[in-house]
This record gives sequence, C-alpha cells and structure tokens, in this order.
Amino acid sequence: MLRLVKLDAHYGDVHVLKGISLVVNRGEAVSIIGSNGVGKTTTVNVISGLLRNSSGEVHFLGERIDLLPPHRIVERGLVQVPEGRQLFPSMTVFENLEMGSYLTRARAQSNSNLQNVFEMFPILRDRKSQLAGSLSGGEQQMLAVSRGLMASPILLMLDEPSLGLAPLMVKSIFGTIRDINARGTSILLLDQNVFYALSSSHRGLVMETGEIVMESESKELLKNDHVRRAYLGV
Repeated sequence: MLRLVKLDAHYGDVHVLKGISLVVNRGEAVSIIGSNGVGKTTTVNVISGLLRNSSGEVHFLGERIDLLPPHRIVERGLVQVPEGRQLFPSMTVFENLEMGSYLTRARAQSNSNLQNVFEMFPILRDRKSQLAGSLSGGEQQMLAVSRGLMASPILLMLDEPSLGLAPLMVKSIFGTIRDINARGTSILLLDQNVFYALSSSHRGLVMETGEIVMESESKELLKNDHVRRAYLGV
C-alpha cells in the first residue's frame, strides 16, 4: 500500500533522513520507534507532502506521490494526525470534525464517518458545541484522531498520539488505535512510548539518526535485547 524507496530529506544543510525504505501493507499496523529527533516526524511529513524529499520516492497504492501537493495526497486516502494535535482551538468540536471532511472524497461519507467517530468517542458527541481549546489534553487527542478519521483514510499516520497524556489516557488511545486498525484502516504509528507502540502494531522499525537500523515483527522487537535496553529500560 505504502512504499518508501531510499528516501533522503534535509532541513537546510542538515541531512535528516538517510536512505529510508519501508513498506506498509494493506490492513497492517506498522510502528516506527526511536528517540526524539531521529527523523520520525520528518518521515511522515515527507510522506504527507509537507516537506520535499531530497531524493528517493514515495509510492501509495501503486502511484508515486512525492511530487504531489499535500491536499492531493489526502484525497487519495493517506491522512496524517500530526504531533501536538494542531486543532483549531477557537472552533467547536463539531467544526473541527467538519474540517476533517473538507475534501470531496470525504464529504460524501461525512455523515457515516461522524456517527463512527461519536461511537468511538462518545464524549465528543456530548461536547460537540464546546470550543476545542477548552478540552482536556486527552479529549483534544481524541478530537485530533477523530478529525483524521473524518477524512476517510485508507492509511492513517499517527505522530506521537500519546504525547503529554496521563497513563490511563495513553492506554485508552492505543486501544482505540488497535480498534481503528481492526476495522480495516492501515496504520503507520510513531511514538516514543515503545511498549504501547509495538504492542499496537504488527511490525516495528527502529530508527536511529535518520536511518532504519532494525525491522522485525513487533513481538520479536519487544524481546530484542537492544530494544529492551535502549527503549524499555530493561
């Protein structure tokens, strides 16, 4: 479904991504783990068209997309939930959800998507008239994920969905991510919470200083000595 081929990316003179290659198959959940600053967010920003790659290619559903503008990439069903939520704080919960279905492809499914979102997060139905900026951190993350779902994603990319959340909310958010995947949406997950990220995905990739240094089934990475020492504190 998604294929990155020898992807390089720079911020000015800083070489951030160094020959990244990866694949996400249909119906699969794949996690990229690694410390802060190793290039995880840069990877999804390149996939989304928010940052242009220096070399290499990005393919989605058999089509090269790294030359397309971001809105054309979203129209194809490749949707990013950004780090830090990036909501519209002075707009209501309902208005934020409407923004998720702005493009034509999603607009046709907006009613059914809205019902699915409210079923997944009933509290958002109760607070649909409340300003997004007044929600708690966990509720804002629910809204950010829901706004992504309103775009009718075929593949949903989640960048640090557990950032700044209380432990119980972290557990809830990752449970929701597993549910989204079980319903048929492919997932590319980036998170510093390595245990939950790997426990919520089929395969995992370890990124260090802009390179993929390890790839395996998630259950195997959870048992890997390097991963356990470096990221799980075991």
